[in-house]
Amino acid sequence: MEQQFFEEPNTFVGHVELKVQQLERSVQFYKDTIGFQILEQSERRAVLSADGKTSLLIIEQPEDVKPIEANTSGLYHFAILLPNRLELAKVLKHFANHNQQLGASDHLVSEALYLNDPDGNGIEVYSDRPSSTWNWQNNEVVMIVDPLDAQDILGELEGESWGGLPVGTVMGHIHLHVSELQKTEEFYNKLGFDVISRLGQQALFMSTGNYHHHIGLNTWAGVGAPAPSKKSVGLTSFSLVFPSEKARGRAVEQVQGLGYEVLKEDGTFITKDPSENSIKLSV
Repeated sequence: MEQQFFEEPNTFVGHVELKVQQLERSVQFYKDTIGFQILEQSERRAVLSADGKTSLLIIEQPEDVKPIEANTSGLYHFAILLPNRLELAKVLKHFANHNQQLGASDHLVSEALYLNDPDGNGIEVYSDRPSSTWNWQNNEVVMIVDPLDAQDILGELEGESWGGLPVGTVMGHIHLHVSELQKTEEFYNKLGFDVISRLGQQALFMSTGNYHHHIGLNTWAGVGAPAPSKKSVGLTSFSLVFPSEKARGRAVEQVQGLGYEVLKEDGTFITKDPSENSIKLSV
């Protein structure tokens, strides 16, 4: 993993907050299957970490929570970025040992495994290929969806076994269902993100610092897809980490200039994209 994409002067995803139906079931899954450590836990909320210090994921069980709603905006998946390919090999073997149902793709820029949590929230676990090997055409990075060469990845193993998420794991990106792309692109552009790749009229990928994507956006749940109800399982919010107060202030001004509201709650700035996805703007 190349650290520069997740430090100043870039803006990147810090952590993700999810709603689930049964907290204990989800804590078990995120600990035993994904490999998170529990930073803190109460009756209805748990804070999860890879390094025992930094929160990457918060899961919460609201009162009267409802199952995930189809064909709405919200989470497509959040993506856990491992430090290197060896760690991906360890995870792949761990998933295989536990008969975990998986999707898998080679995207040229990265190699990725896909699965769902017990509530149907989408998760990607991936490692990046060196950015020096990424192919650029007309200022867009070339990404594909090819089958993953699982045997080649497992060839990285030399007897090492999985021990949970390693130190150095970060929230690599978030991929969202949105109701349309044009206003959404404009919105994230004002937060400082540039389009790095487009998939026809259905999806686009945005980042800072020429990463392959910190944010993915698609209309696969349907153009005009409504926001899910507040009680639905799924995304509560995600945070964007800005390099400075000044950079965050500029982003706040720019989205307000487009007519979007930015609220301040307990010192945290919160806004919503055009599809009602909630974003915490942090530094």
